[in-house]
Amino acid sequence: MPYFEFLAKYVDGILSGTLVTIVLTILAAILGIVIGVTAGLMRLSPNPLVRGMATVYVEVFRGTSLLVQLYWIFFVLPLFGVTLEKFTAGFIAIGMNLGAYGSEVVRGAIRSVPHGQWEAALALNMSAAKRMRRVILPQALLIMLPPWGNLLIELLKGTALVALIAVADLTFQVKQINTTTYLSAQSFGTALIVYYIIARFMITPSLRWLEGSMMRKMGGA
Repeated sequence: MPYFEFLAKYVDGILSGTLVTIVLTILAAILGIVIGVTAGLMRLSPNPLVRGMATVYVEVFRGTSLLVQLYWIFFVLPLFGVTLEKFTAGFIAIGMNLGAYGSEVVRGAIRSVPHGQWEAALALNMSAAKRMRRVILPQALLIMLPPWGNLLIELLKGTALVALIAVADLTFQVKQINTTTYLSAQSFGTALIVYYIIARFMITPSLRWLEGSMMRKMGGA
């Protein structure tokens, strides 16, 4: 079957799967960023209990497979009385996994802010929360944006795993198409192109725009 004929025939399924993938990516990214920032700040806390809780979370989610985490949330939690709809389980698993990696980006970026900035904020008699919000985090954000961009692209690719719990994302749809047509090159080639387009023309430009905007606000451009 010619490729454009293939696209015309299966465009509805591919588009619906792409939409699910995009929504899943956005929700998981929001959750992951919130968790990453929170856990990153907790890792810097002088309180050993707070720091220890964040460390356990980070080590568990960085040290185990995302697929296993997904299966635990979807298949094992119901054994303890917590049942999640498959789409919800998917973005929670991916978001929590992203948060563990993102927390280290946040922690490293905050620690890389020059010590003089901390001292200057302290000299202005700012509270710890105000120092972090007004002085440290804006500078740390510029440092952490490039690695966050890489993590978000990895997140996008990780969303393909939700097909294994029957979430009708892009990967699930092309697998269904391939099962009925045996047109593997067209099916998975289309998925490859769509994932690339989302990463190259949606995620990357958004992060670059945000980075440029932050630099202009801080007088760096």
